[in-house]
Parts: sequence; structure tokens; C-alpha cells
Amino acid sequence: MLIIGIAGGTGSGKTTVVHQIMNELPETEVGIISQDSYYKTNDHLSMDERALINFDHPRAIDFDLLCNHLKGLKQGKSINQPVYSFVHHNRTDDYIITHPRKVMIVEGILILTNPELRELFDIKIFVHADSDERLIRRLKRDIADRGRDMNEVLNRYQTTLKPMHEQFIEPSKAYADIIIPNDKYNTVAIDIVRTVINKKIND
Repeated sequence: MLIIGIAGGTGSGKTTVVHQIMNELPETEVGIISQDSYYKTNDHLSMDERALINFDHPRAIDFDLLCNHLKGLKQGKSINQPVYSFVHHNRTDDYIITHPRKVMIVEGILILTNPELRELFDIKIFVHADSDERLIRRLKRDIADRGRDMNEVLNRYQTTLKPMHEQFIEPSKAYADIIIPNDKYNTVAIDIVRTVINKKIND
């Protein structure tokens, strides 16, 4: 099994890169795991307390479960991938049965900050985007998909997202094997990654 980690700041376009890489690849051979599914369970906190959690700090992520799930997949076992609600700031009772594939793509802003997780990646990718562009994308997404208002999103960006990006996410770029600029010129990098994946699938 080939495990690829795709990191980058919030709104950098990681999901777009994932879709570009998967384009023309056999769907049955490639699986995706999102770091966002592995936020820790917060049943012990009230809704107001959960809303104050710093979700952009590594301690918000259940890296132990994510690592165990990847190890299980490598051993040929299926896993129950958690489902997280960004509306309720908590893990739900649902899960997604995820089967082993020849290639597993793990994407998330903090995945290169964890040493044990990095060791599991065969290829580490960092998607780079301009900070203004990332803010605009974050605004659009949180307002449209997560029911937030503009002031809430901007306040969170200034107090949490930007400092966490500078403290944890940007420095993790140093661990990347490939840095992809998320603009129209990234086709060469995407093609290189796709070639490596195709080789793995056909071996």
C-alpha cells in the first residue's frame, strides 16, 4: 500500500489537488482519509465550550486513532472512519467503513506536524497558496457550508488560524517531499505524483 500525505494551510486547495491527482486514476484502487474526520470526541464539553476549542492546534486531532487506522489498512483490515460534525463541534455516532486500497491519500492541515504519522507516509506533499487567497476561500466555505457569519470567521482567522498556521503548519512544509503551488502552473507536480501512483497500482 502506498500512503500519500497532503498537507497545506486552511483554504490552500488541498481537496482540489486530491481531485486532480485522482483524476484518471482507477477509483477502486485509491482511497481518501481526511484529518477532519479525526478531531477528538468532545462529549464531556458543552456546546459553548466546544465552540471555543482551538481546532487548528495539533492537540485537537486524535493522531493515535488516525495512525492506528492507517496501520490497520496496511495490514489489509477495513476501518471505521469517524464522521465529524462542524456544526456541533463533535464527533457523531456515524462512521464510514473504509477498505484497504493500493493507494491511500491522507489530507489535512496538520498531518505533517506529527512524527508518527509522517513515518507512515511514502510521499509527503505540501500545497502552498497565498495567505490572502486562503482567507478568501475559508470565508466562502465557512459561511456557505458551516453556517458561520463573516465576523466569526474573520475573528477566528485573526486569533487562531493565522497564529496556528505560522506556528505549526508553515514549518511542517520542511518535511514535504513535494511542494505544489496551488495555481494553474501546478500540472507538472500533479503529473509526477500521478505517475508514481500509477506505477504503484500497476506493480
